[in-house]
Amino acid sequence: MASVIEMPLIRTRDLTLHFGGLRAVDGVDFTLGSGDIHALIGPNGAGKTTFVGLLAGRRMPQSGQIFLAGEDITRLPAHARVRKGIAYTFQITSIFPRLTVFDNVAIAVQTHGTKDLSTRTRAALARVGLDGLQAQEAQTLSYGHQRLLELAMGLALRPRVLILDEPTQGLAASEIEGFKSLVRSLVPEVTVLLIEHNMEVVMDIATRITVLNFGQVLATGTPAEIRASPAVQEAYLGA
Repeated sequence: MASVIEMPLIRTRDLTLHFGGLRAVDGVDFTLGSGDIHALIGPNGAGKTTFVGLLAGRRMPQSGQIFLAGEDITRLPAHARVRKGIAYTFQITSIFPRLTVFDNVAIAVQTHGTKDLSTRTRAALARVGLDGLQAQEAQTLSYGHQRLLELAMGLALRPRVLILDEPTQGLAASEIEGFKSLVRSLVPEVTVLLIEHNMEVVMDIATRITVLNFGQVLATGTPAEIRASPAVQEAYLGA
């Protein structure tokens, strides 16, 4: 019996966005499998943040297409993509410093209506371990806890795809270990795409890795395949 080929959750075809002479994203073909923890890595200026901005609807491409579960979403605005299940933490989850931890997450929960608001908010906070801090003002949290609050707000949007941009930047080693465990616990319910410069984190939790360089895909594969790639070693890992 023939095997069934599962449709990618996100697929891009020849995705392109140039800024004058800068080819920020230059003909990128990319697939994100359902239930993956997919890392996007590459040198500074490789186009990583611009690329995920295109996926999230923060920017519109000059050419190419973006598909979510087979549906063409190339021209959908960011808020419509949120409703379809794409959450980009640093686009959607700005912390309101003078509001409580609970209220910050409740604002994100309301994207899907107010039914069971308190229950859904508490569940999102519990998922990231902040349920004991719900009455605290967000501005009084430690940096690590603020990053967890952003993550709780992203999860409150009920994403199919959660895009994390440099989530471990500034975290202590103990906090990074907790973050890795948390991300692993999200799949397969949530598919994770993360931009990350910490290669120990990438190699430890990613199931797939795509390397961008000068706006183009240099390589895609498993952590072992990426680690062994001479092209990746020359452009990035060997630097």
